[in-house]
Amino acid sequence: MKTDSQLQQDAIAELKWEPLLREAEIGVSVNKGIVTLTGTVDAYAKKAEAEDAVKRVVGVKAVVEKIEVKYGSDWAKKDDNDIATEIVNAFRWHLEVPSDKVKARVEKGWVTLEGQVEWNFQSDAAEDAVTNLSGVTGVSNNITVKSRTESAIEKSAIESALKRNWSVSDQDIGVAVAGHKATLTGTVDSWYQKDEAGRIAWNAPGVWNVGNELVVDYDYS
Repeated sequence: MKTDSQLQQDAIAELKWEPLLREAEIGVSVNKGIVTLTGTVDAYAKKAEAEDAVKRVVGVKAVVEKIEVKYGSDWAKKDDNDIATEIVNAFRWHLEVPSDKVKARVEKGWVTLEGQVEWNFQSDAAEDAVTNLSGVTGVSNNITVKSRTESAIEKSAIESALKRNWSVSDQDIGVAVAGHKATLTGTVDSWYQKDEAGRIAWNAPGVWNVGNELVVDYDYS
């Protein structure tokens, strides 16, 4: 099994493997599988990609992200009104984003998304749409999910979907449902598996909320 030192080396290697991050100066420290990222990048997309990249590394239990976004050139520093206009246009080009259901508020480059959609993938799509826009320094996704169906969640359907997925089928995952909320408990081997299990649960008809309480368990030296 990996030591913290080996995990640190793997995390650094994964960051450098991503073309977007090869020139970025990101510090990596590890304590009992918890990875802390520090440093400064010149685009919010790089900040988001750094966190996603490290989560893919086997053995990562959690990520503490302390990266700052600082735009180094004047052309990248945009007025909040300009950013808001670009967000509206971005929503129009993303078919998965119901632009009439999602609103964005911008304050000093920080974007807050609000509204109500029928599916969680629409909320994710709205966040993805603004991540790559220049001038954005951060994103808070406060979009809620409420599907049209009032039917109860089928616990067995979620369990079957988890069993069909090769990446989580052999993991110890429990499913509980209450009203329109599905809760996942148990242990998985990686952060990727935790996220993937959560994504699967969100796809179930009638789900308005997912409590992903899965624990990433990895045996460290």
